[in-house]
Amino acid sequence: AYHLTLNFKSSSLFVSWQPGNYQRTAKRTEDAFQACNDIVACFQERARVERQYAQQLSEWSNKWKPVVDSSKISNRPLYGSLMKAWQCFLSSADRLAALHATICRSLVSEDGDRVRTWQKDTFHKKLFGGFKESHDIETGFARAQKPWAKRLKKLDKARRAYHKVSRKEQVAREREAHAQGNPDVSIDKQKKIQEEREVAQQEAEKVRARYEKVLEEVNNYAPRYMEEMESVFDQSQEEERKRIVFLKQAFLSIHKHLDITNNESVRAVYNELHNTLMAIDEQEDLRWWKNTHGPAEWFESLILQLNKIYA
Repeated sequence: AYHLTLNFKSSSLFVSWQPGNYQRTAKRTEDAFQACNDIVACFQERARVERQYAQQLSEWSNKWKPVVDSSKISNRPLYGSLMKAWQCFLSSADRLAALHATICRSLVSEDGDRVRTWQKDTFHKKLFGGFKESHDIETGFARAQKPWAKRLKKLDKARRAYHKVSRKEQVAREREAHAQGNPDVSIDKQKKIQEEREVAQQEAEKVRARYEKVLEEVNNYAPRYMEEMESVFDQSQEEERKRIVFLKQAFLSIHKHLDITNNESVRAVYNELHNTLMAIDEQEDLRWWKNTHGPAEWFESLILQLNKIYA
């Protein structure tokens, strides 16, 4: 039996370049367009998380400010440097709320809009569906595969014809072998069987030669076919490369907006908070309390009361 043998660079390429197998590559354009939609939707949702967090920080700060900043000193749970530290947590939350609100706006108006704009400029929809870019790639592959598919069809027809006559020849040989030396088969019958085998053999050789010729044509055309297919594939790869490069930059921009560990404003907030906490001075707070509510204050209050009584 004869089998198709082509000098492809790899077996995977042989499979990839068979008729119709380019569809997955051509579909990358539509996949990338949908990926843009998903990316925008994904980080719009993250933006809502940032907005909600900012709102929750503000609500938390506003809830506790009246407690911490009570106008009546006697109602304040803390005083002195401890009170300032507590107040700093709340003011820090206000500043962080503003920061996360900014992150929300950046994700939507900057990152989201950038992806949408690039998507609009990169993917061009056709009137009756699909995209021009994927259509061009698919058309290029189909154009390159048309003569190849035609040759494969011709080869398959020749192969099936050869296998058919080969089986017919094999049957004729078996009949001839069975008839030879068989006393029940007349000489004339044996001669006729021999002639049938010779005709079958000649037909098989004729069809075999035709099959080999078609096989040679396919083998000779394979390098050109590979070159044309790889040319279209390289075009598709270049388009995909540009998409990957852009989306990498888009992700880096999103990372920059979300990465508060490198944000100078965040550092300033927490540095100020830390400095305020480190400035808590128990001796100064105790001294203030003593001066405000200690024995000296009691004696002064007593003198004022006595003066009122004996005035």
